[in-house]
Amino acid sequence: MPRTFAYLRVSTPGQTTDNQLTEIQAAGFTIEPRRLVTETVSGSTAVGQRRGFARLLDRLEAGDVLVVTKLDRLGRNAMDVGATVAKLEELGVRVHCLALGGVDLTSSTGKLTMAVINAVAEFERDLLIERTQAGLSRARAEGRRLGRPASLTGEQRAEVARQLGEGTSVSALARAFKTSRQTILRIKDATVPS
Repeated sequence: MPRTFAYLRVSTPGQTTDNQLTEIQAAGFTIEPRRLVTETVSGSTAVGQRRGFARLLDRLEAGDVLVVTKLDRLGRNAMDVGATVAKLEELGVRVHCLALGGVDLTSSTGKLTMAVINAVAEFERDLLIERTQAGLSRARAEGRRLGRPASLTGEQRAEVARQLGEGTSVSALARAFKTSRQTILRIKDATVPS
């Protein structure tokens, strides 16, 4: 008889997994307490870096069922979720996601659902990249300076160059101008002849 496990994750210590467990039980799944795996870890952490999920993988066997309330319990993004589901399927574990109507993600229907979700995620990622590139191009066309603000003003840069020419050390100038040695070295490379 297949064993049923539940993976319950929250992001911060102040949160509780009670709602997730209630949702799983309301969907008709009976989970023995020893088969509940709870974890407090950020959703942005890849599944491969989650200790609780790693322990769960060690316990799962072919024929077992894993229940999660939402897809984000299985990974930080669509690719991570897809890789996790593929690994579980390889182990012979069926994966049910309640947010998708309880569909088994390792079934044909589940794979179709995952393919659609991955396509939408890729589309959204591509749109974000396009918008970002368009925004950067527009900012450049408007003459805006991109990136972090300069740590030294033009006057300070000129003074650094003058003092470098007089032989002041890079470290002394970095301390005096409260900046990094690398900033002083860039000014030196740009202004002081070798």
